[in-house]
Amino acid sequence: MLGAGISTAQNADASGSEVLTRGPVHEAFAATVSYDPEPGILVNVQPPAVIEEIPPDQRLEGDNVTWIPGYWAWDEDSNDFLWVSGIWRNLPPGRQWVPGYWAQVDDRYQWTSGYWEDAAVAEVSYLPKPPRSLETGPNIDAPSRDVSWLPGSWVWRDDRYAWRSGYWAPVRANWIWVPSCYRWTPRGYVYVDGYWDYVVARRGVLFAPVRFGPDVYSRPDFYYTPTTVINIAVFLNHLFLRPRYGHYYFGDYYAPSYRDRYYASYYYGSSRSGFDPIYSYYSLENRDDDNWDRRRREYFEYRRDHEDARPPRTWAALTSIPEADRRAENLAVAEPLDRLIAW
Repeated sequence: MLGAGISTAQNADASGSEVLTRGPVHEAFAATVSYDPEPGILVNVQPPAVIEEIPPDQRLEGDNVTWIPGYWAWDEDSNDFLWVSGIWRNLPPGRQWVPGYWAQVDDRYQWTSGYWEDAAVAEVSYLPKPPRSLETGPNIDAPSRDVSWLPGSWVWRDDRYAWRSGYWAPVRANWIWVPSCYRWTPRGYVYVDGYWDYVVARRGVLFAPVRFGPDVYSRPDFYYTPTTVINIAVFLNHLFLRPRYGHYYFGDYYAPSYRDRYYASYYYGSSRSGFDPIYSYYSLENRDDDNWDRRRREYFEYRRDHEDARPPRTWAALTSIPEADRRAENLAVAEPLDRLIAW
């Protein structure tokens, strides 16, 4: 629930910015889990300076809530950077956020992804690259319908890696398990042990990414407050994974040209490349519906084959569609913040 209040911060001029209804999901809201972590992406363009971002006055209620700032992310389609807006976030219990960053490598720039660190860790250990994952999925049948498979991982012991096998574990209602994984950094690999996170609807408020023109963010007095909220209920129906970039993506990535870069949720886990905590949770939530997974595939395939059924890519395009049609066709991937307050 959001607290009351009206934002008074000034946003960028409409002529110099474009609110997007597709793009990367803030890593602190949800991030992909790759069994075999890779170095961050390298680009030839220097990222702009981090912009001054002021949170909306309307905030998420709760003692465990914090504002996590946005950052620049590389967008291949435009061959430029876009701004991933900050978020209000319910902190996963016992975790603290380590933000990602861009760093210069020779004459290029490389992204290091953020991650949720155990708050009890006093000093980060940087480890050698782990061996290739041995995870192949369950090797025994589930003992009941109320358990979930937790994938195995390599664990550093003294001076070498040892494999810890996956296993079936009881489901915890209204919580999503994020399995142990490694995150690449320029100094080595960081082990992030598994933890429980909130279900998506309880994680916080996710704001839309924005494309700013240089003439906007380079102003000396420029600052930005996000006001367009991603509709969580709808965005889950248009969710993709981009493991190489360390991000989930939402919106229209249905075109066949995206197939080898953006994974549909139902496919990623079966590819044995990594684990999708969100899809795993909702698949288990719908375990009594034998057709749930089939419908998810059909939903994706229909939009892959029918361009007119895909959600709009910008806020301007979305709001040009009558509201009744947006809702009827499951296209309302974003809403104004003031409407969320009214709810």
